[in-house]
Amino acid sequence: MEVWTRLDSRRANSLKNLLISALWRFVLSDGHTRMISHRELREPDPMWRTLRGVLILIVFLSSVFFVPASPGQVTGKLETANTRTEGKTESAKTQDSGGSSQFPASATPEKNTEKTKKKKLPGRGSILVAPLPIVSPAIGNGLIPIVGYIFPFSKNDKESPPSTIGALGIITNNGSRGFALGGQLFLKRNTYEVTFGYGKGNLNYNLYGIGTIAALEGLKLPLEQSGKVYFGEVLRRVWWKIFVGPRFWEGTSFVTVRPNSGANLPPIPPDVGLHSNLTAIGIRVVRDTRPNHFYPTGGTKLEFTSNFYAKALGSKYSYQSYQFRFNKYWSLDKIQVLAYDLAVCDTGGSPPFYGNCIYGTNNELRGYAAGQFIDRHMFATQLEYRLSLPKNFGAAGFVGVGEVFPGGSHIFRVNQVLPAIGGGPRYELSSKYHVNLRTDFARGRNSWTWSMGVGEAF
Repeated sequence: MEVWTRLDSRRANSLKNLLISALWRFVLSDGHTRMISHRELREPDPMWRTLRGVLILIVFLSSVFFVPASPGQVTGKLETANTRTEGKTESAKTQDSGGSSQFPASATPEKNTEKTKKKKLPGRGSILVAPLPIVSPAIGNGLIPIVGYIFPFSKNDKESPPSTIGALGIITNNGSRGFALGGQLFLKRNTYEVTFGYGKGNLNYNLYGIGTIAALEGLKLPLEQSGKVYFGEVLRRVWWKIFVGPRFWEGTSFVTVRPNSGANLPPIPPDVGLHSNLTAIGIRVVRDTRPNHFYPTGGTKLEFTSNFYAKALGSKYSYQSYQFRFNKYWSLDKIQVLAYDLAVCDTGGSPPFYGNCIYGTNNELRGYAAGQFIDRHMFATQLEYRLSLPKNFGAAGFVGVGEVFPGGSHIFRVNQVLPAIGGGPRYELSSKYHVNLRTDFARGRNSWTWSMGVGEAF
């Protein structure tokens, strides 16, 4: 019984400490999230401070509801249950022996203690730790440490998918530094989905120009972009497994040109050298029938996201961003899965250069440096074969094609098509949720990439 008490007390304390630290960890990466940053901030308006407070309150309340009972309460329940069980066992033995015990009084407690020591409390979630190396033509070589926690938000909720909280950082040899934290929570029997995130840092990368032709000319403008961004969204299930809800986004950015030789440079965008605020409200619609979000073996996911940046909200630029994504999965047998992905991006209004559609982000497509191909419109489609192997290993192979273009009349031009092919091994980090550590080697048009990640590409 003492072992039960110590184990449960430690577990409750560790969960409590993890929740307090997890309020400020994790980000759900977005293509624009990585491109928006800022070094010097203006004091936000009171209205935006209120919105930030609401978002933080949502996260805090989520962590409070996460812990169903205090360590003392849980320990007390265990002690009572064990006491009753021992009492019943003693009574049964006494009755079977006709009222007289054939063993010493101390024998039974010793056996019960030995059995108790062998018991293990079932784990509520899974902790993932992965120091991922990065080899990127865009931001250099370095390390991306990731810490995540996957758990059911309520132990009594058997309908909601597992929730996730965590944090990641980045450090590369070209001077890029940053961190991000956040999470995704599924609540009330899969009725609500709450997503939040925060990121800060600076990225050093090259701008090749706008459009496919400019990117293929080989001109590079070395830039440094610094700042911060935070966002939040709350979705509610309405009908037919469809979730709908609002989202809010605010970021600040400062872009400068890094020292260079001055030769072979593309035109410098007007956004360089400016302190920019980006504020948007939007809407997101999702229909998800996948049985497992981390390793889907069937079902579909249909997703539409819109962001409306406006000067009336405090944004320096007024433009609109739309993203559509469709995923379909087929289980060929117990160890083979076929996955399909279609992604479409569209930008309207007058965005900064980093507000356009960026090819190579969000694994669309692998084989290209993120930021090399940028334009107002984009599409990418890919097919991936996944195989589970013994000893927690696996493998995957994929092929895809996509394009960035300035308008509808320029789509599907042969000289602008961007194909990709590749594959790589997998290793299962969490057998409970089937979360894989992914390594991909990909070949694109005149380029190749090597990347690692936690979870499947789509």
